[in-house]
Amino acid sequence: MKYDFTSIMDRRGKDAIAVDDVGKMPGFAPDGPKDGFDLIPMWVADMNFPTVPTVPEAIIARAQHTAYGYFSATDAYFNAIIRWQETRNGVTGLTKEHIGYENGVLGGVVSALGVLCSRGDNVLVHSPTYIGFTRSLTDNGYRIVHSPLKKDENGIWRMDFADMEKKIVENKIHATIFCSPHNPCGRVWEKWEIEKAMELYKKHDVYVVSDEIWSDIILTGNKHTPTQSVSEDAKNRTVAVYAPSKTFNLAGLIGSYHIIYNKYLRERIEKESSLCHYNSMNVLSMHALIGAYKPEGYEWTDELCQVITGNIDYAVKYIRTHFDGVEVSRPEGTYMLFVDCTKWCEKHGKTIEDVEKAAWAVGVAVQDGRMFHGNCHIRMNLALPLSRVKEAFDRLDKYVFNP
Repeated sequence: MKYDFTSIMDRRGKDAIAVDDVGKMPGFAPDGPKDGFDLIPMWVADMNFPTVPTVPEAIIARAQHTAYGYFSATDAYFNAIIRWQETRNGVTGLTKEHIGYENGVLGGVVSALGVLCSRGDNVLVHSPTYIGFTRSLTDNGYRIVHSPLKKDENGIWRMDFADMEKKIVENKIHATIFCSPHNPCGRVWEKWEIEKAMELYKKHDVYVVSDEIWSDIILTGNKHTPTQSVSEDAKNRTVAVYAPSKTFNLAGLIGSYHIIYNKYLRERIEKESSLCHYNSMNVLSMHALIGAYKPEGYEWTDELCQVITGNIDYAVKYIRTHFDGVEVSRPEGTYMLFVDCTKWCEKHGKTIEDVEKAAWAVGVAVQDGRMFHGNCHIRMNLALPLSRVKEAFDRLDKYVFNP
């Protein structure tokens, strides 16, 4: 490969929650590993790969001009997004006016709901559920109504359209959060699934906030379909939120964007986003996006997806071969793995807390899936060199699931 996905990065002392905040975040990060085991960070959803070189090059080039005063987003910024969306997702007709800045995807979700809902309103969300949705919605006074995803006969997570409609009608719902690709399950929705969901939302006048932050990280053989692309109604009913942060490991720089075609919604949401007087772009994050969306970024992302596909394939095969009673549905996108330990725990008289603590004790830093509404699950980040993935699963085999 052209880019480096094999070197093991030492992130200690570099402001990384994944390694420097171990033992400092109750409920998220237990104590560090016992003597003899180094930490393999698999709990925070950022990557342990160096980003594409054009990102630091763009940041350094701008930083060398030693004035960092007030600025406006440049045409280069908007044009980079337009090219990226057209090339990666087949989006046509996207213009500068359709794109708006957000400090983060969750901030964009909250701003959109501030326009679409009243405080106390019910919002439809699929479960398992990204913890960021749970926190941002409940913290801002909205009531989450869950529609559980169900596994089909092949173990693939599917939307339950009958349940969705029942919940919409019974709870007078007019807004939903749609996660595409889905976090934490990793589903890359097929076009017909999105079309069916959007027809349901149209039928009951439900507006959609579509989190598509994972849309670049698609495993080999799958294809992302933008929610807004499936129909003219979907285009005007949907607020889509994107960011380069997952793709290029830029979360610490802050910077996302929305795409809103509906002029009425766009103007109201932009006003809502502005009310805190803090939803404003960082000049270095702007240049980081421009650097990420250069031609090298396209190549780098393609290689990243190949690497993640290999890591996922290794992990899923290892679980199915070595961990009796542990179940996993192979994701189609994202670099996260959502692992069901229910049967293993029942067989061995253990709890998911026992599994998590045993893993952390030997340096395999996984995340408790209960915060994602997975009752006996762990969530694992596989965006790290394959050598570290193999080491992690070797430790899980020897010390956790088959001691």
